[in-house]
Amino acid sequence: MGTLTNNYVFKALENYPYDLEEVMEALNYALSYDDKNTMALTLMGRVYAEKLYKYDEAILYYKEVLSVNINAFEVYSHYINVLLWNEDVKDAEDFIDFALTVKGSDKAMLYSKKAVLNEQLKEYKIALSFIKQARVYAFNSEFIETINDQKVRIKGKMSKKKNNKASKKNKKN
Repeated sequence: MGTLTNNYVFKALENYPYDLEEVMEALNYALSYDDKNTMALTLMGRVYAEKLYKYDEAILYYKEVLSVNINAFEVYSHYINVLLWNEDVKDAEDFIDFALTVKGSDKAMLYSKKAVLNEQLKEYKIALSFIKQARVYAFNSEFIETINDQKVRIKGKMSKKKNNKASKKNKKN
């Protein structure tokens, strides 16, 4: 039965986000065979969050995934995103802090999300400190480029006085 479920999950993943009708059909079949399949539940949550903008529904799917398997790492990034989009900052912060304690979790991604959270709160210096932490745990060049882009974006939001002081300080060194 697991193979049939996985075939439908793969079909849904292959079609996401281009053919949502196929995605939904495949997910409904997958979930009818295994209503606790974390990949199918995660993708269903993504459809609700990213395409339908029904954040509360997405959060329910993501919570279901986590209740089935707290180590379902495929949901972590998406769950954090929807919490931030829904302005559930405290929940996002609590989940990130918890996720950082889970063995095997993607620490670079989690610190990067913590930077986004602080950027959203306009706490740019704190956000930059989490960018540094993310870089420590990043082990692929593509993600490091993403972190660098994030750093540039955050620095661009900082007040000009702070940027001028920082650039003068760097020139002295």
